[in-house]
Amino acid sequence: MAFQLTRDPQQGRLLLLTAVLFISYLCVGMSLPIVPIYVSKELGLSNVWAGLGVGIAFFATIVTRGHAGSFSDRRGPKAAVGRGLVFYVAGALTTLTAGLLLNMPLNAFLILLAGRLLLGLGESLVAVGVIGWGIGLVGPARSGRVLALVGAAIYGALAIGGPIGLVLLDRFGFAVVMGISAMLPCLGLLAIWRIAAVAPHPDAERPPFWSVIGRIWQHGSIICLQGIGFAAIGAFFTLYFRDQSWSYSTLGLTAFGGGFVLVRVLFGHLPDRVGGLAVAVGSLAVETVGQFLIWGATDPILALLGAFLTGLGCSLIFPAMGREVVRLVDPHLRGTALGGFSAFQDLAYGLTGPLAGLLADRAGYGSVFLIGGAAAAAGFLIAVFLRRAQTTLAVLQ
Repeated sequence: MAFQLTRDPQQGRLLLLTAVLFISYLCVGMSLPIVPIYVSKELGLSNVWAGLGVGIAFFATIVTRGHAGSFSDRRGPKAAVGRGLVFYVAGALTTLTAGLLLNMPLNAFLILLAGRLLLGLGESLVAVGVIGWGIGLVGPARSGRVLALVGAAIYGALAIGGPIGLVLLDRFGFAVVMGISAMLPCLGLLAIWRIAAVAPHPDAERPPFWSVIGRIWQHGSIICLQGIGFAAIGAFFTLYFRDQSWSYSTLGLTAFGGGFVLVRVLFGHLPDRVGGLAVAVGSLAVETVGQFLIWGATDPILALLGAFLTGLGCSLIFPAMGREVVRLVDPHLRGTALGGFSAFQDLAYGLTGPLAGLLADRAGYGSVFLIGGAAAAAGFLIAVFLRRAQTTLAVLQ
């Protein structure tokens, strides 16, 4: 398999693009678990504000997905990725400034929100651009593989970046972590110029954005519901462990990311081979079990096992549903459709932070994962419904 990849120039470029995404996305992974700690512990604000500090980046991504997809279609995915990496750098440097203002908590929090908004805009452009670029390199028939590699890079960066960020936070402080985060996308900017661009579609006729959303909203709702479990782990797993006085609080994202990457590496071909909806049904069942296990855990090992199972379950849902979305739209609308599709996942991430923080203040951190399990179960039911409808349509045809 490795020999085939090296002999195929387009596959080699896809792997290089995946590596660029991994390195640059570490800036997101490093910040994700430390922002709520900084807001709640250093600035002395409540869990609601800590959740908002995490979630506002995803809100920025939601409202800019349409722009990012259209930009990628019109100007080309390479231009979208380059612009997004610049916003990553700007967001990290802005957030660094917040880390220097501990004696002015309100000002620090507002500046942090501005930095997170810039980061969210960058994430919108980078993610849509990389997916469109990868599919343009290897073709839509292998879109499931592209989405699987992209997700492995993203969640691998989250799995590694989270513990790194926490260690650096404890040793050097918040501002230093943000300074290092600003350097990583610069490496990505240097590397992407070596990768061949794919042709944009500047003059193709484009229907309204909401018309495209109308074609894909059911598949989008599935990734929205599955994303709640990951968002809960990213924002509150460390605080949950510290509240319980448990050891290994830094390993939540590592356990999640380990399960996630393991499935991507071993079974990333399944959406292309057996179909997206079949994969989603099994995956959502596993995620549901993982979230309920964290909720009912009586010791840290069970909670970490739940995070690992959540990673196993979440791993293939995005490429599985993304493969179905790619098949529903014309090539010149691929970036727009994938941007809108990704916005559903961003919606889960954006809403989970502040709403789960409000719930945690009233019912404890464990209740956040009860909601995550219920959401995954709802996604499972939708996937079962869509698969049955797809099977019925195939029989009638």
